Amino acid sequence: MSDTPYSVDPPARPELRKSLGVLDGVAIAASSTAATTSIGIGLGVTAGVVGLHLPAIMLLAFLPVLGIAGAFSRLNKVEPNAGNGYVWVGRSLTPWLGFMVGWVNLVAVLAFLAYTTAVTGSALLQLAGDAGLRRVGALALDPGSTAQTTAVGILVLVAVTLTAVTGIRSAARLQAGLLVFEYVVLLGFCGYGIVTGPHDFSLSWFDPFAIPSATALAQGLLLSVFCYWGFESAFSVNEEVRDPRDASRAGITTLFTMLGLFLLGSIAFQRVLSEEELVGHGAEGLAFFGDRLASQPWAALPLIALMFSAVASLQAGVIPTARAMFAMSRDRTLGPVWSKVSPRYGTPAAGTVLIGALAAVVAGLALVIPRLADMIMATVSAVGIVVALSYALTAIAAAVRFRSLLRENWREGVRAVVLPSLSAAALLGLGGYLGWSFYTSADHFEVSADNGWFLLATPLAMIASGFVAAAWAKWVRKSPYFRTGKGTDADAPQLIPTSSR
Repeated sequence: MSDTPYSVDPPARPELRKSLGVLDGVAIAASSTAATTSIGIGLGVTAGVVGLHLPAIMLLAFLPVLGIAGAFSRLNKVEPNAGNGYVWVGRSLTPWLGFMVGWVNLVAVLAFLAYTTAVTGSALLQLAGDAGLRRVGALALDPGSTAQTTAVGILVLVAVTLTAVTGIRSAARLQAGLLVFEYVVLLGFCGYGIVTGPHDFSLSWFDPFAIPSATALAQGLLLSVFCYWGFESAFSVNEEVRDPRDASRAGITTLFTMLGLFLLGSIAFQRVLSEEELVGHGAEGLAFFGDRLASQPWAALPLIALMFSAVASLQAGVIPTARAMFAMSRDRTLGPVWSKVSPRYGTPAAGTVLIGALAAVVAGLALVIPRLADMIMATVSAVGIVVALSYALTAIAAAVRFRSLLRENWREGVRAVVLPSLSAAALLGLGGYLGWSFYTSADHFEVSADNGWFLLATPLAMIASGFVAAAWAKWVRKSPYFRTGKGTDADAPQLIPTSSR
């Protein structure tokens, strides 16, 4: 009898179906970054920290993320794997850190899905209010209530999870359609706002030195990094693209697209809204922006775009996370349920459903924070820190793996080693400084979005749970990953093509 719950020599490696092109990857990555949601909600949250310097903070945050994207792209060229950072960090640094990267990405996505579930519900309730439906029986509908928005959003989460099960190609097509509508509305309203906004344009908006404090700069940068988070979803489906280079093209294309949209949105918001209006409307910021520029029914278009963005990002959060868990299960670091591939759809169907179910549970637990705006702030702060850590470790893995290029070709060495190292140092420094700021800002623990110890404890719990799960994988599951740090077939990543649906 084997001392592991798995067969030592499984009969066949589970395969994902290759059916995606570069545009499909862009659709998935762009939906995951959720530009409309980030602009409609994230700008108000970030403005509460940095004031009217949103263009500056978005540009500044783009620089380390671009270095991270270069690291992802280069690693993907030599080792395309659905586990990406989990495999690359485990091989180049240590399996413990590699597993932790995979784990914190899972818990960060679950937190993100919980908050996006509530955002989706809020958008639907706002649309219901615009249509005249403000009560259901004795219940007054409140788009700022975490309980109501979560209940409505979970229904949408169930629907998009089932859609994700049926095939990544159909999901990508749905997301592409939603993106077209979102971007047409976003470009139209933001462009109109820039031209007609009552507030004068100022070059000080682009001055990072005018941000009130170092703590505000650090928190603003991590909030902005969170807005860019998701471009790497293109690398999580790199085993389902016809050419792994398409995943790299999709990730880089998405990142530059997000930069353009964030700059456009931040300038438009600051032209149309005062700082008080920008900060004060939270999850309803995009709807308020639309109301300032147009009358109904046209003013509802930005809100519809926000709803589409939230729905697409729910699905885009489920899809790459299920693929990352698939890779970890394939290496026996997670249970076998995650690597079960549906013979009908060629997708990790069981894992996809499980991700949706876990996200619904986390969304329910988030009800301890009653106000939606507070829940968003707490979630974004926690996820921003763990995402920065995950990105930094992946960049360090790239620098270690390609360090020989510094001797062979100094130009390539700068791109492959120096730039990722600088990006990693910047993100680790920001995360550490912000964590220290949270620690020193309070003298007691309280479940509140403005309690520093709570804001620090949440990402620390995410990280600590990763090491506990790693210990279980190493000593109970006896995963071979912890002996080599290599993912399954790491040296021969090409999969056997299967016919697309």
